Amino acid sequence: MGVALKLITSEIEEDLQDFLLRIPGWSEERYFEEAPEMWFVEFEDGELIMHSPVNIKHQQMTQFLTVLLRIVVRRQNLGEVLCGPAVVRLRPGLNYEPDIFVVATEQLDRLEKQRFSGIPLLVIEVISPGTRRHDLETKATHYRQQGVPEYWAIDPDRNALYQHLLPEDPSAPYLVTTHAQGRIESQAISGFWIEVEWLWQEPLPDELSCLEQILGR
Repeated sequence: MGVALKLITSEIEEDLQDFLLRIPGWSEERYFEEAPEMWFVEFEDGELIMHSPVNIKHQQMTQFLTVLLRIVVRRQNLGEVLCGPAVVRLRPGLNYEPDIFVVATEQLDRLEKQRFSGIPLLVIEVISPGTRRHDLETKATHYRQQGVPEYWAIDPDRNALYQHLLPEDPSAPYLVTTHAQGRIESQAISGFWIEVEWLWQEPLPDELSCLEQILGR
């Protein structure tokens, strides 16, 4: 299995493309025991999912949003903001490592040594070319099925933020709106909003200046 993995990654690296590698035949127990802690490695019903390393833009955007969200959440005692590769165990056999997720105060007792076993209030994923379908289709479906109230999927290459919200009908798909500009307000985190244009600026704007606007100062 190790040789096969090396061949697949080397072929992809020659093309300088992002990739999403699925390796079948894993158990959930083995995933928690053997999956590398510092890589984004997820587990989905018997398959290990390995991501290519994130680029600098992805990392900068994740850090920017984490700073903004963490301050708002802490000021209101809403819970805890965590980042991947921290694991969210949505259900037995389904373990994702979102870029950013919020654990509600009443679920903090579900934070374990290796994972959070529960449903986040808000999940944010920054899309890479190799994960676009996975983030917008597979993950969106699973987040919806498990009852994640709000899911943001941000695509920096297309200047698009996709906001997914739970509908009233439990059998219906997410309600999805696409934002390229203007203000977007979180429905799950009271008082948290951003101007979408902030995300497309290079370099990203100063977090303190943005927080002053969010907090009304």
